[in-house]
Amino acid sequence: MSTIKILSIDGGGIRGIIPAIILSTIEEKTGKPIAELFDVIAGTSTGGLLALGLTKPLPDGTPQYSAKKFIELYEQEGKNIFFNPEKTPSSSKPKYPYTGIEEVLGRYFEETRLSEALQEVLITSYDVAKSSPYFFKRHKAQAKPNLHDFPFSKVARATSAVPGYFEPLKLVVNDPAFPDRVLIDGGVFAANPAMCAYVEAKTLYPDATDFLLVSIGTGELVHKLYYEQIKDWGTNQWSQSLLDVIFNGIADTVDYQLQKLLPSTFCQKHYYRFQTDNLEPGSIIDDPSYTNIQSLKSLAQTIIETQNKDLEQLCQQLVSSQVKI
Repeated sequence: MSTIKILSIDGGGIRGIIPAIILSTIEEKTGKPIAELFDVIAGTSTGGLLALGLTKPLPDGTPQYSAKKFIELYEQEGKNIFFNPEKTPSSSKPKYPYTGIEEVLGRYFEETRLSEALQEVLITSYDVAKSSPYFFKRHKAQAKPNLHDFPFSKVARATSAVPGYFEPLKLVVNDPAFPDRVLIDGGVFAANPAMCAYVEAKTLYPDATDFLLVSIGTGELVHKLYYEQIKDWGTNQWSQSLLDVIFNGIADTVDYQLQKLLPSTFCQKHYYRFQTDNLEPGSIIDDPSYTNIQSLKSLAQTIIETQNKDLEQLCQQLVSSQVKI
């Protein structure tokens, strides 16, 4: 069996422009769309939006969108997604109404359903009604459409329902035990969904022995905390910093695990991670300003330049054995 190629895209709100630029570079270098280069594409939150967008089909079975198109989405639609008409949003309600993001998702994804994705996709979400992760998968949608085949727009809305930013998505399903799923952003447990993607690929291709996994991050906010600074902190001071520690720690742990599970052999890599820890301190997930967008684009170019050797080697591997849609 040929190499099974896996793409995983982190969550990170507006910072999704970073993987969009890297994926656009891969498309330019290989001359092929992302959906044709990978067997399994996984994403969390903004990464889930990208995974769906890059596998949305046209009637002729080709991808509707290029990665470059999604660079434009972040540049042009960020202000519509992260928009609140209230001058002083209430802290007791979600920061943004869901109308903006749902309008954008409806325009981009139209009536396309999960079963129609051009490749196997794995989109993460968390069901707070069941207190358990929930995964949207193409093969599940195709096998049991009455239970698992949802519109792309709903799937994207579920995976990007960041707690405190957007209200959860109430998803009605044909499951007598749990007729309503209450879904929030998959980043609460899989900000970096690469390990989920690897397990999914191993499950879908049980006889495969050769895997290539490409994991793309959206940048990490690194806050160095010193003993004298934090030794007297209580719960209020720890609240935000602890979230950063947890999310960065989870993402970096997945990276460590995959480095060990997919080591290089015979001068060939089986695992690539494109990421930066040089985010500006103010680069939050919901800042669609021109200044922040330009900063993120610059960071993406820095990743491409500093990891150019890996990028060139990866593109050669991706085209060495064609993957049919």
